Amino acid sequence: MPHLAPLPSPPPSLAEAVAHCRDVTRGHSQTFYLGSRFFPSGQREAVWAVYATCRTGDDIVDELGTGEAEAELGVWWARVRAAFAGNPAPHPTDTALAWAAARWPIPLAAFEELHEGLRMDLCGHRYRDLDDLTLYCRRVAGVVGHMIAPICGYSGGERTLAHALRLGQAMQLTNILRDVGEDLERGRVYLPETLLREYGVSRALLEAGTVTPSYRALMRHLSALARAWYAEGRAGIPCLHGRARLAVQTAARSYEGILDDLARADFDNFRRRAHVSGPRKLLMLPQAWWELRGVVGGEL
Repeated sequence: MPHLAPLPSPPPSLAEAVAHCRDVTRGHSQTFYLGSRFFPSGQREAVWAVYATCRTGDDIVDELGTGEAEAELGVWWARVRAAFAGNPAPHPTDTALAWAAARWPIPLAAFEELHEGLRMDLCGHRYRDLDDLTLYCRRVAGVVGHMIAPICGYSGGERTLAHALRLGQAMQLTNILRDVGEDLERGRVYLPETLLREYGVSRALLEAGTVTPSYRALMRHLSALARAWYAEGRAGIPCLHGRARLAVQTAARSYEGILDDLARADFDNFRRRAHVSGPRKLLMLPQAWWELRGVVGGEL
């Protein structure tokens, strides 16, 4: 779904809307979809609605030319606001989002931050230092934790939300490390300029797809940062309610596994895309369950 599809008529039923969002989630992120299966009914469908909405915005900036993307992103943002106001456009994603926003206290402010993050891609934002990169990771992924936590239910207040934010940032940094080569094809470099200089990695070297010892050192540095963010983010998972803990823990463990695959490939993210196979994800499930059981006790 590279951009906003034409609005169908008549409006879709909620069942049709949810099925559409489920298919978008499953088609774009097997890792996120696997985790979502552990949410109880109701929460699961709301998570799909949030993911499909975010995915639509992301596809706009990735798949369209700048001028067209700017216009469509404006339409996307207007439709998100309309869904939150209870007046969704007659489209499956909008219908599902309006239902989810009416049932759970999902903050519109989180989508506003996402909108600002997507605009950073359109304006060709330069990532001068780690603070720039951290802000981008917050806006395009960290705030997804703020969208999901109210659906899960949680204790611990702002501290839990801070952990959820950090977990989303870890996942986005993982995306960036996985996709260096793909992002270069779009003319984007998210690696901070200060770190590129520190490790002696030039833009020309990146564009040549050369994996040097210096480049591997840079990848190890940023992978270690992502792992630190995962550890910080996972500290908030026990504060989520019920089966949402296992859902989020599963997604987090699977996503962090991308870093393991990247390391096994000696940090060649120009000629291959690091991933976690389906069987390997399934092998992670007992570990995720056991880790959580030891922390929260009782049944999950």
